[in-house]
Amino acid sequence: MQNQRVVAVTNQKGGVGKTTTVMNLAAALAAYEESVLVIDLDPQANCSSGLGGKEGGPTSYEVLEGVAPLVSSWCPTAFPMLDLLPSRPDLVGAEVELLPFEDRALRLRQALEGSRPPQRWVVVDCPPSLGLLTLNALAAADSVLIPIQCEYFALEGVSDLLRTIDRVRSAWNPGLEVEGVLLTLYDERLSLAQQVMDEVRRFFGGSVYTTVIPRNVRLAEAPSFGQTILQYDIRSRGAQAYLALADEVLRRRREHEAQRAG
Repeated sequence: MQNQRVVAVTNQKGGVGKTTTVMNLAAALAAYEESVLVIDLDPQANCSSGLGGKEGGPTSYEVLEGVAPLVSSWCPTAFPMLDLLPSRPDLVGAEVELLPFEDRALRLRQALEGSRPPQRWVVVDCPPSLGLLTLNALAAADSVLIPIQCEYFALEGVSDLLRTIDRVRSAWNPGLEVEGVLLTLYDERLSLAQQVMDEVRRFFGGSVYTTVIPRNVRLAEAPSFGQTILQYDIRSRGAQAYLALADEVLRRRREHEAQRAG
């Protein structure tokens, strides 16, 4: 488990728990004493505010534009072993400003390769679209984690995401893997939620995590206090679910690397 792992968390459908997953999976990995760098590539910057990011320093915008090195742009958070490269709303301009450049989809990969951040995990929060910012994340990533909500139209747009992953493999990143598929916003009281869960498991098979993230009020409240769920209420069902997810991610990664070594 010594090699760095870059994981892009993405689903172009909004409201699937993507940023919630980035924040709380990162915190849970850090709780297991894995060093983590969160890169916020979403111009909405919800992940940055939810992790208590400070304003005024360099952001992912400057890193993508090439005017600030990654190594001096991230900042520590209040959570031990968890660092953050924050975003800000003008990052949306990078979609247009980078278009003339041939390496426009490779800016994040170049930044990571150029500075070699020491964190064991790099978790990238993508915007809810398949534009240039998401392409940067996919081109730089070792793998993709796909959150899917247990609600109507759960698989809507997933085929577009899978086609984009295939295009990224062909053009820039042949080793890009699916790290896993995460079921979110699960409400055990609704028969629909179980139907969606069964449908997603049929579609993705063994890529779906056993851990399921419940719909949980405490999870929704935590970002407004600039905290992860582990800081806000570690006894909540949401916190326990993300701790279980981190454990499953680490176990799967150990098993995968053992298979490769063997």
